[in-house]
Amino acid sequence: MPGRPTLHRYCVAVSWQIDAYRRSVGGLAPTSVRAYATDVERFAEWAGRGGVSGPRGVSRLLLRRYLAFLATRGRSKATISRAAASLRSYFQWARRRGLVAVDPSARLTAPAPDSRLPQVLGHDDLELLLDPFDPDDERTPVDLRDDAVLELLYGGGLRVAELCALDVGDVELGRRVVTVLGKGRKERQVFVHERAAQAVTDWLDAGRRSMRTDDSPASALFYNRRGRRLGTRDVRRILDRRSDVPTHPHALRHTFATHLLDGGADLRVVQELLGHASLQTTQVYTHVSKERLVEVYATTHPRAEGDD
Repeated sequence: MPGRPTLHRYCVAVSWQIDAYRRSVGGLAPTSVRAYATDVERFAEWAGRGGVSGPRGVSRLLLRRYLAFLATRGRSKATISRAAASLRSYFQWARRRGLVAVDPSARLTAPAPDSRLPQVLGHDDLELLLDPFDPDDERTPVDLRDDAVLELLYGGGLRVAELCALDVGDVELGRRVVTVLGKGRKERQVFVHERAAQAVTDWLDAGRRSMRTDDSPASALFYNRRGRRLGTRDVRRILDRRSDVPTHPHALRHTFATHLLDGGADLRVVQELLGHASLQTTQVYTHVSKERLVEVYATTHPRAEGDD
């Protein structure tokens, strides 16, 4: 029957008050809000097929069965772990709101995601991304924008969503400081090097005006080809054009952190610059940095590759 799936999802959202839950986590990054709400909605639909019409009918056993169901469907450990986190968040909220008397997600665990070290770009890869032109090449407005975007991602260690949300007023080029609104709507200041500041200056002076349209948001620092605020997909396309190998935008942030640690930066300083709430999150970069040091030693020390 036409329209039935949409009506069903609407009924699920109403009975589980998913829209109200979505608003309660509105301080998170938009991608996190969507992920959490989607995880809860999928669980609600799955539970509904078993006759559970609302949060009061959920038990801890049912939650564990759902996580097992995801595993049988071939979902990754990271996906299952995120689903567990989303359900814990939802039922903590439901308990505070009085939708459930007892939180069934308390101590709900999921398999830990496989540990994957962040991708770190090598020197040649960085040169290709940041300096693809000869000095005498004519630069288009798009070229100037791409230069500024990539220099900021690497030079300031910004998240892609943070960069896309930047306004012109957030950048103080004289002081080489950028004010960023990070996760949880926490504001922080990051420092950028002279080349990044110059790239942004060139974009503002010779590129931004020509890419702006009558409908463009006046405050946005970066525009896409349609004159709208630059989006995360637009940034991915920039990297696709510039890089010979698949490169995720977050790799520039990883490389920023690793290079700071390679240069002797204090871990807590790197934590502040990245905007991590927990030092434990930043510590993954120490493993990356150690691996790089071992690689350098193995390839440069004259006796490092001797026979056992």
